Amino acid sequence: VQLVESGGGLVQAGGSLRLSCAASGFNGEHYNIGWFRQAPGEAREGIGCFTGSDGNIYHRDSERGRFTISRDGGKDTIVLQMKNLRPEDTGVYYCAAEKNYIDSACLLGPAYYDHWGQGTQVTVSS
Repeated sequence: VQLVESGGGLVQAGGSLRLSCAASGFNGEHYNIGWFRQAPGEAREGIGCFTGSDGNIYHRDSERGRFTISRDGGKDTIVLQMKNLRPEDTGVYYCAAEKNYIDSACLLGPAYYDHWGQGTQVTVSS
């Protein structure tokens, strides 16, 4: 399994960014995909996820309404659309995948995920 994030960059507060997570190697099996942020000096935290078996998407309350996760058509690409960005959204954004053995809903805990991308830096200036 390989995951490649793209779309990060420098943006002013109030701006928008669209991050993509291109996944490969699933071989037709269901994987859940999560989006995570690691702010400087902080632990990595989940901000939303996609359940591979049924397409359900979960957004963490703190970003609900500003961040939207979606699947890019029929591709194995999960998009994180971010709007109205704030300086506190600054960090490295990662996507990760876990094999969904029992069609369970995706979870936000990083420990559940086995495969990680390299991350993409998002910097929001005030």
